[in-house]
Amino acid sequence: MGKCMVIGCGGVASVAIQKCCQNSDVFSELLLASRTKSKCDALRDKLQGKTRTKIETAAVDADSVEQLVALMRAFRPDVVLNLALPYQDLTIMEACLQAGAHYVDTANYEPPDTAKFEYKWQWAYRERFRQAGLCALLGSGFDPGVTGVFAAYAQKHHFDEIHELDILDCNGGDHGYPFATNFNPEINIREVTAKGSYWENGGWVETEPMEIKREYDFKGVGKKDMYLLHHEELESLGQNLRGIRRIRFFMTFSESYLTHLRCLQDVGMTSIEPILYEGREIVPLQFLKAVLPDPASLGPRTVGKTNIGCIFHGVQNGAPKDYYLYNICDHQACYREVGAQAVSYTTGVPAMIGAMLVMDGRWNRPGVWNVEEFDPDPFMEALNRWGLPWEEDFHPAPVD
Repeated sequence: MGKCMVIGCGGVASVAIQKCCQNSDVFSELLLASRTKSKCDALRDKLQGKTRTKIETAAVDADSVEQLVALMRAFRPDVVLNLALPYQDLTIMEACLQAGAHYVDTANYEPPDTAKFEYKWQWAYRERFRQAGLCALLGSGFDPGVTGVFAAYAQKHHFDEIHELDILDCNGGDHGYPFATNFNPEINIREVTAKGSYWENGGWVETEPMEIKREYDFKGVGKKDMYLLHHEELESLGQNLRGIRRIRFFMTFSESYLTHLRCLQDVGMTSIEPILYEGREIVPLQFLKAVLPDPASLGPRTVGKTNIGCIFHGVQNGAPKDYYLYNICDHQACYREVGAQAVSYTTGVPAMIGAMLVMDGRWNRPGVWNVEEFDPDPFMEALNRWGLPWEEDFHPAPVD
């Protein structure tokens, strides 16, 4: 049906690309573009003969609008799927505008020199994309992404108003390392060490990092400690859910992970401030990323399951109602299918689905949009079809 350019070739991108190749009726041609072309070549070679999708590869610096535009104009993609770093969102959006391509990503823009992520920089592109007749779909991963679709589905089918939403992200997987991150270490550690916050009564309530802790019994995983974090979908959902009063985001962490992280913080290894080392500037967190295990390498050794979902409290037909939508994903099942662990899988599959819905027109209108602003039903159907089936609970245990 169409041509998609995928920028990035890490763990999430590998999953999304393989899923695109399973969906050749929609993705007839792919261009895999990364700073390291050899990664793209290796994945292309792995997929040759297993898909009807035509695959090309190219090297590109995603920080360079000029390089991106030249590559897009040569390939002429219908959709650009940005699976590079969040720091590069704006250059890729700018290139899409200049080259005339629709845009999809999984995480919002984050300035390289500030551990802060919010949508204002990307929302500022709304009018330019609208005038260009192009669609930019933001946050089509799992959280953000599926969590927003879950919220739109709950609002459409189960509630007149949603008053409270708790997003719970549980990774019950064990990779055997004393310390490793399940996605890009630099992004993961910046996210975890930042101050927490939650959305309440139209504004932000800020907390200290890891200040608020709860225990929850997750189906398929068991009881886990989870901690309140700031997360980007809280900002958009706070604007797009009827009657919303409070939204919180919790993520599970093991005591081993937290102990190692505290030690690294104490000695300055999680800092994003450059330091002078042997005559050159280095960023400690970027150096730490280089010595930690590559998340893409964790697949064969990670066992256990993830459970990610949303607990809603609101009203329907004047009566109070609770509702829990979630997905359980098995790390080893993911590895058997696509050679990746579940954290990459649960982000890569929704990335493909978002690109598909923009490509085939069901989620394509000019402007810049978050996932919950579209009809959730086709996305929910695609989750069941492409490997992330969802479950419902109409009597969930509350977080508090």
